[in-house]
Amino acid sequence: MKAFKATVNVKTMLIKPLSALILASSMLAANAFAAEQPLDRIAAIVDNDVVMFSQYQSRLKEVQQTINKRGVDVPSEDILRQQVMERLIIDAIQLQMAERSGIRISDEELSESMATIAERNGLTQREFEQALAADGLSLSDAQEQIRQEMLISRVRQYRVAERIQVTDQEVQNFLASDLGKMQLAEEYELANILIPVPDGASSEELGQAEKTVATIVEQLEKGGDFAQLAIRYSASENALEGGEMGWRKAAQLPPPFDRMLATMAVGQITPPSRTAGGIIMLKLLDKRGGDVVYRDETHVRHILLKPSEIRSAEATRTLATRLYERLRSGEDFAQLAKQFSEDPGSALNGGDLNWIDPNSLVPAFREEMARTAIGELSQPFESQFGWHVLQVLDRRSTDSSVQMREQQALNLLRNRKYDEELQTWLRQIRDEAYVEIKNL
Repeated sequence: MKAFKATVNVKTMLIKPLSALILASSMLAANAFAAEQPLDRIAAIVDNDVVMFSQYQSRLKEVQQTINKRGVDVPSEDILRQQVMERLIIDAIQLQMAERSGIRISDEELSESMATIAERNGLTQREFEQALAADGLSLSDAQEQIRQEMLISRVRQYRVAERIQVTDQEVQNFLASDLGKMQLAEEYELANILIPVPDGASSEELGQAEKTVATIVEQLEKGGDFAQLAIRYSASENALEGGEMGWRKAAQLPPPFDRMLATMAVGQITPPSRTAGGIIMLKLLDKRGGDVVYRDETHVRHILLKPSEIRSAEATRTLATRLYERLRSGEDFAQLAKQFSEDPGSALNGGDLNWIDPNSLVPAFREEMARTAIGELSQPFESQFGWHVLQVLDRRSTDSSVQMREQQALNLLRNRKYDEELQTWLRQIRDEAYVEIKNL
């Protein structure tokens, strides 16, 4: 079951339009074998690119399979058609923006992402490929999907995230606020249903949106499935995933949801509320958090010796050994560090690195430091920087909740601004693009 779930996650999240090169190749192949198989056709024109009917059919099939595996009823193809096509159109626009901006994903980055996905799902690379094959997806197809997802993410970072600024004062104001104190205690797993209301909507458009919301509320009150209703009605970009948004802090959400969630029980649904994006409902799937965070720190000092053109690696090791013996004989660590250490950041301080988080250090240094008792010297050892001798002066466990809360507040404020700006930006690029949808 684990491998099956991993495949579903990859296919649900990462299926994107084909590149122009692959598209052209497929069309040439179709022409060559026209007598044996039907030609593909254009489903939509999106600026300088096209969405092929085969892409649309493939995505529709994937969505239907995923919904089935989620255990909810599959809406009719007519209902899914607009959702699927809109996702393909938005993806095509963003991929073209990536191409125009010269954004590239290297083979090394792609390989690292593939390995991360496999590891996150508890699979070896071979098991991951087998899971993909069992669900009808080749490794090359999965790589292309992941590459396109990474391109879209990078476009969003460049076009949306870089516009967002959060000042230190905003962070401190948030931490001092009642809302900040409350919301940093917990985070929530959410799903949403968004019924869009255009800027400057007419009374007729607003009335139609409210009618749709009333229909959804009525079905929910009768026991309707939230995920199925999200797939059927929601205009959010996560609609095809049943509206699932993942984990959020309440402060990441627009009012009034930021205050509602603190008093809600898991499984409850918020009343419909008007926001900048339209009329939104949230379902609370789960909640977690609120623990005090402690961090282990070590007070350590070291002497670093680097091989060079005038001192070989072996001569450097020999010098490190001699200094170790001198330290064992009682010579002053600080004085030898000032005289010999080639770490510019600590030599003048007698090699003192002060209190440091072990996780911030390279593995060789971290592991040797962990093996060394308080007040003791380490044997000379080598890291990627050269040869070291270190001394552990003390260890402590500190409450790092203040620093953690400041970082959390920064992330929350950025994410809240990002989510709002992203929806506005997606509507903008969709409105500005030339789109012509053919008969499906």
